[in-house]
Amino acid sequence: MTLFLSRRSAPEFHPSEDFQTSQAAVKLDGVKSRALETGRGRLLVAALVFMAAYGGIALRMLDVSVIEHSPDAKPAPQASIPAGDEMARADIIDRNGVVLATSLPTVSLYARTSELLDTQDAAEKLASVLPDLDVDETQAKLSSAKAFAYLRRNLTPRQEYDVNALGIPGLYFEKGERRVYPHGSLSAHVVGMTDIDNKGVSGIEKKFDPRLTTDHQPLRLSLDIRMQTIVRNEVARAMSDFNALGGVGLIMDVKTAEVLSMVSLPDFDPNDPPPATDNSMFNRAAKGVYEMGSTFKLFNTAAALDYGTATPTSSYDATQPLHIYGAVIHDDHPEKRWLSVAEILIHSSNIGAARMAMEMGGANQRAFLNKVGLLSPLSIELPEVGAPQVPNPWREISTVTVAFGHGLSVTPLHLITGVSALVNGGDYHQPTLMATDQPPPGDRIEKTKTSQAMRDLMRDVVLSGTGKNADVPGYDVGGKTGTAEKAVKGGYARKSVLASFIADFPTSDPRYCVLVMIDEPQGTTESHGFITGGWVAAPAVKRIIAAIAPLTGMEPTLQSQQAPPGRHNVAQAQ
Repeated sequence: MTLFLSRRSAPEFHPSEDFQTSQAAVKLDGVKSRALETGRGRLLVAALVFMAAYGGIALRMLDVSVIEHSPDAKPAPQASIPAGDEMARADIIDRNGVVLATSLPTVSLYARTSELLDTQDAAEKLASVLPDLDVDETQAKLSSAKAFAYLRRNLTPRQEYDVNALGIPGLYFEKGERRVYPHGSLSAHVVGMTDIDNKGVSGIEKKFDPRLTTDHQPLRLSLDIRMQTIVRNEVARAMSDFNALGGVGLIMDVKTAEVLSMVSLPDFDPNDPPPATDNSMFNRAAKGVYEMGSTFKLFNTAAALDYGTATPTSSYDATQPLHIYGAVIHDDHPEKRWLSVAEILIHSSNIGAARMAMEMGGANQRAFLNKVGLLSPLSIELPEVGAPQVPNPWREISTVTVAFGHGLSVTPLHLITGVSALVNGGDYHQPTLMATDQPPPGDRIEKTKTSQAMRDLMRDVVLSGTGKNADVPGYDVGGKTGTAEKAVKGGYARKSVLASFIADFPTSDPRYCVLVMIDEPQGTTESHGFITGGWVAAPAVKRIIAAIAPLTGMEPTLQSQQAPPGRHNVAQAQ
């Protein structure tokens, strides 16, 4: 038997083919290595090119912003905003933290004139996106020999984008900030404003310019923007009702002399101010000086009571006009009888006030007026402060006329500060626009009993006299009217008056003084043609007190509205 064995054929071995394959693999690895090296080299070259490009851009930016091109070239404007989002100028706020002035980031457009290619074309293109630019004026700036020229301040983000999109070489943007006044004209004369370079030029902005630019904490004022709104509205209403030229409104804390409201109308919008010579720029409350009329009888009376030359029941002859020193003193509504001190205020008798002053003497009168700050400028935190116009020399006739508010001119702020001292117990404080929790001690100007007597007498004026239109049931208002004829060449203009009313409340323990003064009111049907303080200013004071008392949490009282027994209660027409 034959046995057949089968087996697979073993693969044949060819040494020469394996060698060739190995050589091909080695060659392929070499090609790949060279390709990688070539790629790395190209990437390095590209990186160097980009670095050079960006380096050139950086150098160009450095050249534009720092390096001067010529001896007369000015450096590019530097950003005025410090690092971060903090503005360079601090906020101004009211006593409750409401923002009265703040700053917003902005940019300004300027040109480096030497880099412009076509100034006419550039001017026309700029005017197309900034319509308020005048083409000829802009072209003149761009053609100027000056190294650079500002073209437009405080661009909006949209305007900045539109200008940038024009692609005009030689135009640049400067970072900065713009001062903004959220309440517009409401507190313009107090807060003031800054100029185009963000430097304070009036009001608190000017007075505290270094403080606002070095200390970034908000500057807190004594103003209460709620009271400011009420006072401004009522003064504006009185001006409109009586077709007047202007008006003043003030509220003061009688304990601290903090000014809670200061209004001068007409006013202005500090976001878009008028020329500096415009009448609305004048602060009548702190800068204007006026003869304040019969409101001065309060100081005359307080001086006589404090020096002891009179008591509330002292009487003076007002039966006839007073002929003295070549002048004739008369009353607008003569009683033609002897009047007590209380009746002199109730009826606003010039004759009685004059006789009281003569009995007191000019030296005493002047000394008392000096104690209540009426003979020198006030030290309030404003650059716009008026200086009183004081008789010099102080003759006997000065003593007579000053007794009823003629011959001595002061600011409305003088008046309210002095009256606050009369009714607060007798302590005089310099007025302030800074919020304060603990004011410094005041200067004693009168006895406590004199202050109490003055509060009672002022209450009588509202209950029974010329101030009846200021009475606010539940708040025990006291006050005094003033109707001062304006001085003109050769005398006084009877139809051109300053009608005012000064009030304190509540008279039991006064907390606030309110003053309204209206310049040259015209008689109306409602006022029966009268232009006196009792008809013009007293109603405005009444509305102000009725509005602000609830704001302060002051609850009305239910006590009688009649004068207490033993006090004069004589009805008097307005």
